[in-house]
Amino acid sequence: MSKHKAKIQKIFEHPISGNIDAKKVLSALEHFGAEVDLTKENHAKIHLNGKMFSMPMPHREHTLSKDTVTDLRHFLEEVGITPDSL
Repeated sequence: MSKHKAKIQKIFEHPISGNIDAKKVLSALEHFGAEVDLTKENHAKIHLNGKMFSMPMPHREHTLSKDTVTDLRHFLEEVGITPDSL
């Protein structure tokens, strides 16, 4: 299993992990075709399959909040990126 696929699988784990590195997630998403733009407001705009998701980037720590992971999971399901589809 590739490290990128493992990172996507971690987003879909139950219970939600509190230890998901934001930069590694962005790298995995780019690997699977996403375009990522970082904004001045400290958000990552993720463009994938004609849809866009704005994800707040963590300030001090590098890990995503559980709420952000949940929102990201819903976005990925909407655009057809799930562990089963990879």
